[in-house]
Amino acid sequence: MTSSHRTFTTAALFLTSSILPLPTQFQTSHLLTAVDAADISPATSSQFNISPNDISTVPTHNNNNNQFFMGNYPTYAATGPIGDTTCDVEQLEQANDSQLHVILAELMTTSFFRSFAVDLDERCPLAGWDTKKKKNKKNEKKGGAGAGSTTSEKDYSSTSSTTTMNVPTLLETSGESEEEEEEGCAGGLPDLDPDAEPACSVDLGGEQPGFLGGGGGGGFSTSFSSSSTSSTTSKSLPSSFSTEATPDTSTTDEDEDEEEFECDGGKDELDDDAEPLCSLATDDSQNNNPFFGGSFGGGNNNNNPTDESAKFASTALSRVGDQSSWESESQQQTFQWARPSDPVIENYGAPCGSEVDQAGNLPETFWLDMCSQIHAGDGLSIVNLQLNPERNTGYNGTHIWNAIYEENCLALDGSASAPMCYEERVLYRLLSGLHTSTTLSIAKNYYPPSKRKGRANWEPNAQYFIDKFADHPEHLRNLHFSYVVLLRALKKASPFLYNYEIKTGDILDDEMATILLRRLLDSTILRSCHDVFTAFDENLMFKEQSTAISLQENFKGVFHNVSSILDCVQCQQCKLHGKMAMLGYGTALKILFLPEGIIGKASLSRNEIVAFLNTIAKMSESVREVRELTHLYWSTHDRLEKSNEGDSVDSITSSSAAIDGVDVLDAAVGAVSSLANQGLIDESAEAKLIQQAFRRNPELMVLSKHYGNDLRKFLNFLPNIDSQIAAAAGLDSGDPDVIVVGTGLAGLAATLNILDRGGRVTLIEKEHRMGGNSNKASSGINACCPQNTTYGDDLDTFMKDTTRSAGKSARPHLIETLVGNSESAVQWLKDRVGVDLSMLAQLGGHGHKRTHRPSSGMVGAEVIYNIQRAVKSYEKTENLKILMDTRVMQLMRDEDGSVIGVEAVTTNPKDGDNTTQTLTAPNVVLATGGFASDRSHGSYLEHYRPELMKMPATAGEFSTGDGITLGTSVGAGLVDMDKVQVHPTGWVDPKDPNNPGKVLSGELMRGVGGILINQSGKRFCNELGTRAYVTDKMLSHDSDYVQSKKWNVTSEVPTFSLVLSSSAGESAKKHVDHYMNKGLLVKLEGLHALAKWMDLPVYTVRDTLREYQRDSTNASDTWGKTSFSGVPQGDLATEVFYAGTVTPVLHYCMGGLTIDKEGSVLDEDKNIIPGLHAAGEVSGGVHGDNRLGGNSLLECTVFGTIVGKKLPIKPRQPIQQMNQNRNEKEQIQIPKMTMADVEQHNSEGDCWIAIHGKVYDLTEFAEEHPAGPESIIELAGQDGTEDFAAVHSEGILQDFDPVGIL
Repeated sequence: MTSSHRTFTTAALFLTSSILPLPTQFQTSHLLTAVDAADISPATSSQFNISPNDISTVPTHNNNNNQFFMGNYPTYAATGPIGDTTCDVEQLEQANDSQLHVILAELMTTSFFRSFAVDLDERCPLAGWDTKKKKNKKNEKKGGAGAGSTTSEKDYSSTSSTTTMNVPTLLETSGESEEEEEEGCAGGLPDLDPDAEPACSVDLGGEQPGFLGGGGGGGFSTSFSSSSTSSTTSKSLPSSFSTEATPDTSTTDEDEDEEEFECDGGKDELDDDAEPLCSLATDDSQNNNPFFGGSFGGGNNNNNPTDESAKFASTALSRVGDQSSWESESQQQTFQWARPSDPVIENYGAPCGSEVDQAGNLPETFWLDMCSQIHAGDGLSIVNLQLNPERNTGYNGTHIWNAIYEENCLALDGSASAPMCYEERVLYRLLSGLHTSTTLSIAKNYYPPSKRKGRANWEPNAQYFIDKFADHPEHLRNLHFSYVVLLRALKKASPFLYNYEIKTGDILDDEMATILLRRLLDSTILRSCHDVFTAFDENLMFKEQSTAISLQENFKGVFHNVSSILDCVQCQQCKLHGKMAMLGYGTALKILFLPEGIIGKASLSRNEIVAFLNTIAKMSESVREVRELTHLYWSTHDRLEKSNEGDSVDSITSSSAAIDGVDVLDAAVGAVSSLANQGLIDESAEAKLIQQAFRRNPELMVLSKHYGNDLRKFLNFLPNIDSQIAAAAGLDSGDPDVIVVGTGLAGLAATLNILDRGGRVTLIEKEHRMGGNSNKASSGINACCPQNTTYGDDLDTFMKDTTRSAGKSARPHLIETLVGNSESAVQWLKDRVGVDLSMLAQLGGHGHKRTHRPSSGMVGAEVIYNIQRAVKSYEKTENLKILMDTRVMQLMRDEDGSVIGVEAVTTNPKDGDNTTQTLTAPNVVLATGGFASDRSHGSYLEHYRPELMKMPATAGEFSTGDGITLGTSVGAGLVDMDKVQVHPTGWVDPKDPNNPGKVLSGELMRGVGGILINQSGKRFCNELGTRAYVTDKMLSHDSDYVQSKKWNVTSEVPTFSLVLSSSAGESAKKHVDHYMNKGLLVKLEGLHALAKWMDLPVYTVRDTLREYQRDSTNASDTWGKTSFSGVPQGDLATEVFYAGTVTPVLHYCMGGLTIDKEGSVLDEDKNIIPGLHAAGEVSGGVHGDNRLGGNSLLECTVFGTIVGKKLPIKPRQPIQQMNQNRNEKEQIQIPKMTMADVEQHNSEGDCWIAIHGKVYDLTEFAEEHPAGPESIIELAGQDGTEDFAAVHSEGILQDFDPVGIL
C-alpha cells in the first residue's frame, strides 16, 4: 500500500487496540482525570508534585465501580459536569438530540461537505517507516515486480508507480536493521468473507464534485506535485500541476530482512477477489475532476516536505528514543529520526525569532498556520466521506498513540514531573476525545458483512464498547468536552459561515447545503442551546503573562508534531479519518484563537471548513453512539462482563468487578419481601419495588448487594436513590433537600423551583416579613424577548449594553448567563408566578426598550406578592417550612468540608425570647442580599468604601452582608467588594430630608422623559446614561470630587430636581401617583409654579426647557442624548409638571461571594464549596463595575432559578396540588356597607380598608405586607383605592375575601 503518512489525529491509530492506559502523569495529574485522592500514593504525589488537596472537583469514578454500566438499560456512561466547561453531559446530549444531530447528519450528505481532499501518500517523518522502499525490496525478495512496477492482484497494498518525494533528512535509517514484526491492519478483524472488501480500503466514490475552486473557501494550492498512483487508490493531478521527483529506491542488505508495516486488510478472511479494507476504493472519474482550482489545504499552503516547515522534532519522541527496551524491533525502528523543528521553548522570555510586538505580544496572525503540518502533496485525492465511514479495519497503532499522549505531556513545559497546566489539559482532552470517538465508531461498525455469518451490513460489538469504557467514563467525558469546544468554535465562526458561498456546480445540492448550514447557525438554535455553545471559554487560555508567549509557541508546536506523527499511520481508512479530524481540530483552534476580524476566506480554506463541520458531526454521532451501544449491551446481558485481555472479543468471562445479576436480584427481592412481611412497606410499595428489581434498577441492585442483609439500613437508604424507588416505597427522611436563607426574589425563585420539582425546603428569613429589597424595585426587569424585536433589540445588543456598564470588571461567562436566560426568566414570572409584565420601557444605559413592568402597580411589589403567595401555597404540604424572625448564625460542615446545614436563632417577636436550633440539609442557598446599609464599625462598607459611610441608601436596614460573612466563614472567595453602586436618584423626603434611608426613584422616571436640573437651573448630563455616568455628573458638582474622583466623606451630598412633563407623567402614572401619595413628588401647574418650587428665576428655568425642546427636535444634545420622550409641550405656561428632589444614594453592592455560572459558591482558589450556593446580591461578579438598571430582578430570577433547578431532591410521593380555583369557592352572601361602617375599624388591631368598592379586613395581613405594615395601617378606616392602585394590580385582591360591599 502507499505509505500512510502524516495524518491521524485521534482517528485511527487505535482501531483494534485498547484505549491505552495513560502515561503515569496523566493517571495522577489532578488537572486531567478524576482521581480519588486516597488512590494517590505518597510516592506518586511526590514524583508528580500533586497533593491530595489538588485533586479536581470533577466527579470521581473508581475504576472498580461499574455502576455506570449496570442493569436497567439504557444507562449513560458519563453524567454530570463535563469539566473545564460550564455545562454538563445532560445539557449537551439534550442539545444534540433536539436539533444539532439531525441537522449535522443531513448537512454531511451534501456534495460540498462529503467531498474531502486528502493526501494519503505523504511520507512518515520517522525513520524505519519508509514503507515504499521496504515494499519494493520485499517485492524483489518475492520475485515480484521491481520498484517501479505495479503489484499483483493478490498484493493489496498500493505502491507508487510514478513519482515520490525524496526526503533523505527525515527518512535516514539506522545503521542496523533487523527483521521487524509486521504492523497489521486487520490481524484480528473477525468474520470476513474471502470475497469481502478489505477493511482498510478507501472508496473514492463514483461521484465527484464538478466544480472549480471549491466555492467560497477556495481549492488547493497549485504548487502541489503530481500524485503517486497506485493500483487501487491514488489519482493524478492534472498535468499542469506536475513536478518531477526521483523515487528513492535504494536498498541495503539490512533491508532484506525487513517486513513492511502493512495493512493486510484482513485478507485471510476476505473473499479471494476482494480489495483490502485498509485501502481506498477508486473512482475512475477522479482524473477528470475539476476540483483542484485553488487552495484546499490548511492555513499554510507551503506544503513542500523538503521545506523548513516540514522538519520534525518531538520532545516525547526524543524521550522514547532514550528507552533501553522496546516492545518490538519495529517500534525501535519507528522512533529514529533526524533534524529537529518546532523545538520546545523552555525559557519564559520571548521565543527566538518570534514576531513579538513592542507590547510583548505575538502577532494576531500567529495562529493562521495551525493546520500547516497536515500536509497535502503528490498524493492528493478527493474522497467521498459518505462512501468511507469510519469503522473497524483491524489496524493497530498503539505505540504511536503512546507517543502522541506523551508529546502533549512533555512538550508544553518540557517536564514530565510538573503538574499539567490548563493549556496542556485542554489539548490532552481533545486528543482523548477524538480517540474515544474513533473507538466508538469501531464498536458501532465492528463486524463486516459476511455471507458465512449471514450479515448483510456492518454490525456493532457492544462488548468491545464495554471493554474500553466500563472502567473509564472519564474518556467519554473527554468526548463531550471535545464536542463542546468544537461547538464554541462554530458559534464564534457563525457570522462568517452564515454567508459562506457553497459552490460545487450542483445548484440544488448547494442550495440545500446552504439552507442546512444556516439552519445550524440560526439564532434560535444558538439561543436554545446557549449553554452548550458558550460552555467553553478560550479566553481562559494563555492568561499567565509570564508564560503566555512560550505556552502559545509550544501549544502550536505540539499540535504540529502530533499532526506530523499522523503520517505514520499505515491504514488508508484510518489515515483518512485521522487527517480529516485533525484538520477539523486545527480549524477549530484557529477560529478560537484568532481575533474575530481575521476569521474569513483569507484564513479558512474550503477543505478546513469541510473538515471542521465533519469533525463536529463526528462528535455528534459519537455522543449518540454511547447510548446506543449501552442500550445494546444491556438488551442482551443481565450483568456486567468484560473480556479477558488476550482473549478474543467473543471469549467473554466475568471480570472481578462483575455483578452477578441473579444473585443481586435474589438479594433485592428478598429484602423487599422481608420489608413487606414485617409491615414496613404496604402492598403497593412492595409491588412497585419488585417491579423495579426485575427491571434491574442499578441503584436498587447496588443497595441490595451491600445492604440486603441489613433491613434497617436498606430501608433508611431507599430515599437516597432513584426517584422511582423511593416514591414507590413511600419513604422519606424528615430533613429538607435545601435550606434557603433569605426571602427576596432570589431566595423565593430558588424555593419555588425546588418545590415545583417535588423537593422539600426550609426557608429562613431574619425579618418579620418577606421580600427584602426586591419588594422595593420600581423600574422593571430586563429581558430580550420576541416582542423586543419590534424595537430593534437582540441578545448581542443586550450583552453589549450590560458589558459596557460592567466596565473592566465584566465577566463574560456570567453576563452571558444573565442575558441568555432573560427571556425564560420573564416568561416564568408571567406563567408560573402570574405577574403582569406587559409594558416595555427603555431605561438609562440601554440601547433599546427591554425593561418589562406591570401595566398597573410597582414591579417589585407585584412580583414579591405573587411569588410569595405561590411559595406559601406549599405550606399546606410537608414540603415547606418557613422560619421568620430567624437569623442564621453559622454554617455547618462535615469532615469533608461540605456544607450540610445551619445553626439558627429564632426570636419571638412578642417576648424577645431566643430559640437556637440546628437544621441539616445536603445543600444551603444563601440569598441574603448586600451590605449597603451597614455603617457600623468594621462593616464591609467601612472596610472597602469608607468614603461612602455617610451617603444615604435605598437598601433596607436589614442589608448588612450576613450571607457574605457566612460564606467567608467556610472559605468562600470574595469578588468586587469595592464595587458599590451609587444610584443617581433617591427621593429626598421634604418631611425628613436627613433620613439616611431613601426611597428609590427608578430609571423609569428618567426613561419616560424626566430631566435632571441642578441648583443653578441647568441640565448637566444625558439622563439616559448609565447609573455610574449620571452619578459621576452629579458628584462632579463638588470641586474636590472633580480633582480626585473620590467622594470626600465630610462633603455634603448634593441634591437636584427631577422634573417630568405632563406626557412623561402620564407614561409613568402608577409611579407618579405612588410617589405623590408618599409626598415625594408634587404636581405643579405651569412654568411659574415650577420655577417658584425650584426657587429659581422663571427665565432660567424657561431657557433650560426651551433648549431641551430644541435638542429634541434635532434628536441630539450636548451630552449625546439621542432619545427624547416626554418633552414638555410648546406652551410652558400651561404645561403641567411633576417635580421632586433627588440625591445620589447607595443602592446596590456589585461585590459579594464568588460564584460560577451555576450559582455554586467558590473558595479563594476558585474551587466549588460542596453544598453551598448563592443567588442575588449576596453574590458578586455578575455586574462588574456597575449594574445596569433593571438587571437586579433579572439576576435574582435567573440565578435563583438555576440554583433551584440544579439541586438534587430526594424522591417522594407526588404532592396533591391544592385546588386554588377561586371560582369553586363556596358562594356566600356579602353584606352591604357604608363608609361610616368602615371608619369604625381604624386601628392597628382592627384595620378595615375600602378598595374598589369592596371592604377588606386587613388586620392580620398588615404584618405580612411585603412593604411593611405602615402603609396598610395608615389607611385603616378609609377608602384606600387610590393608594392601592398606585402600587398593586387589582388581581392581588383575589386572595382576600371581602367583608362587605359599598
